[in-house]
Amino acid sequence: MKLDTHRDALDFLDALEAKQFKQVARKMLGLMSEPLPPDSRALKGYEDLRRADVGEFRIIYRIKDDTVFIELIGRRNDDAVYRDISRRR
Repeated sequence: MKLDTHRDALDFLDALEAKQFKQVARKMLGLMSEPLPPDSRALKGYEDLRRADVGEFRIIYRIKDDTVFIELIGRRNDDAVYRDISRRR
């Protein structure tokens, strides 16, 4: 599988500290080999989006053909990531 990352997700990733960056990047790369890991769930209200949690972060992504598209990355403890994804759709 291939990995494609939205610019907003890259900007969020760039702002993380090294330890957090490593955690999130490892999870993103892991989605290439296992796009439907046991800890991921379908995102309610969006038929094509899924969420995966890693530490204190949430990765919103979709799978199309042989590509995993990372749409957004955000903190788990607030709903900003859901507000941002609803604004885009």
